[in-house]
Parts: sequence; structure tokens; C-alpha cells
Amino acid sequence: MTNLSHPSEFVLLGFSSFGELQVLLCGPFLMLYLLAFLGNTVIIVTVIANTNLHTPMYFFPGNFSLLETLVTITTVPRMLSDLLVPCKVISFNDCMAQFYFYFSLGSTSFLILSDMALDRFVAICHPLRCGTLMSWDVCIQLAGASWAAPFLAMVPTVFSQAYLSYCHDNIINHFFCDNAPLLQLSCSDTSLQEFWDFVMALAFVLSSFLVTFISYGYIVTTMLRIPSASGHQKAFSTCGSHLTLVFIGYRSGTIFLHVRSGKEHSMEVNKTVALVTSVLIPFLNIFILTLCN
Repeated sequence: MTNLSHPSEFVLLGFSSFGELQVLLCGPFLMLYLLAFLGNTVIIVTVIANTNLHTPMYFFPGNFSLLETLVTITTVPRMLSDLLVPCKVISFNDCMAQFYFYFSLGSTSFLILSDMALDRFVAICHPLRCGTLMSWDVCIQLAGASWAAPFLAMVPTVFSQAYLSYCHDNIINHFFCDNAPLLQLSCSDTSLQEFWDFVMALAFVLSSFLVTFISYGYIVTTMLRIPSASGHQKAFSTCGSHLTLVFIGYRSGTIFLHVRSGKEHSMEVNKTVALVTSVLIPFLNIFILTLCN
């Protein structure tokens, strides 16, 4: 490279440590990716096509399925193709675009989970006012804000990332343009960038967690007042799939914070965590969204 302070491309190491065996990883990863993609596509099409599902209870899971699809599209296809080629090169602009969309979509997913919690809160705690409190206008505004906020918040982040000086090397020890390995390549002072990254990630994950926690606090209180066992069962079945998504989502949320912030982390740990959240969890979520609903 002639100018490492502003590289024209990066080299992704991916799973090069496996040597020729990395080709064998392509098969199972491709199968999980296709199943997750097809499953989420079926959910989205079903919610759109079936007028009986045009309710908040299915509107927000439809948004969540769309997010899962887009997150996997952002990273997995390139990872699969890189498993089959010796030279894994990505242009600088493509790298910044991947960085932007991956973390914007990742942050949006937590906000959609909190929207789903609000919907469950209204449905159980205020059933007679559900149609008013969670009207289509309210649902669209909640979903629109959940999508817009992370995408807007990531704009200054990606610009500051793009204007760092990358003078150490142009080799990224990852299968996509993750935050930590990019910061490791920079010779600029990244302390402010790391702090802002952590604050922003914490804000999205923590704020959505608080909304979800408070909503379910009221839900549990209301459920305890229901005298019949059938009422308890009905309330729990209403929240079952969302509770499962919340458990998986916020467990991965702590992982998301770990990967999102800072550069003093093991790259092998980061790769493993990103692989689980990009391939395995979207595959599991399609069963949660369909079987429980």
C-alpha cells in the first residue's frame, strides 16, 4: 500500500487460521444462513399478506424478522464467499458501509424489542384501551423512531471512523469490518472514539432494556391479580415468544457491547461472538417467532 493513512482496501483474515479446513465451514454456515433467510422471509410475507395478522402483536415481530434478514445480509454472504477464496479483500468504502449498517441494524433490533414489550404491556394491562393506545399511527411512529435513531446516531461515528489514520497495517483480523479490529489498525488517538462508541451502544441497549424491564414489571403485577389459572396461561402465552426473544436478545446485547466498544479485546473472541449473533441466533429466532405465535 502506498498510503496507509488512508487505505484503499483492507484484507479480511476471516477464518484463515483454519487453513484449508475453512472451506469445510462454508457448508454448515450456508445452510444456517439460508434457513434463517427463508424463515424470516416467510414470516415477513405472511404478516404482510394475511390481513388477520395486521395487528401490533405481529407488526413488531415482522419488523424484527426484517432486521434479522438485513443483519445477516450485511455480513454473512461476504463471509461465505471469503471462505472459498485465498485473497479476502474489501474496499475502504465497502468496509465503512458494512460497519455502518451492521451496528445501525444491531442497535435497531434492541429498540424493536422494547416496542414489542410496550405492545405486550398495553395488551395485558390495558386490554380495553389497546386499540387506542397501540393504534396503527402509534405503531408506525414507534417503529419509525426505532429505525431512524440508530441510523442517524451512527452517521458521526462512521465519519470519524473513516477519517482515522490507519498506519499500522491494512489487515483486519475478522470476517467483517468490526469496530475493535479497525481501531487496532489506527495510529490516531481513539480514546474519545472508544468512549463515544461505548456510550452510544450502552444508550441503545440500556434504554431498551429499561423499557422492557418496567413493562414486564407491570405485566407481572397485573398477572398476579388475575384469579383464574386460565387467565395466567393466556397472559403467559401472549408474552412467551417475546420473553424468549428478550432473553436471547439481551444476552447477546451484553456481547454486542463487548464487541462494539474498545480495541483491547481478543479478536478470536470477537469473531466467535459475531459469528453466533450473525448466523446462529437469527436461525433460532425464526422458530421462536413462528412456533410461539
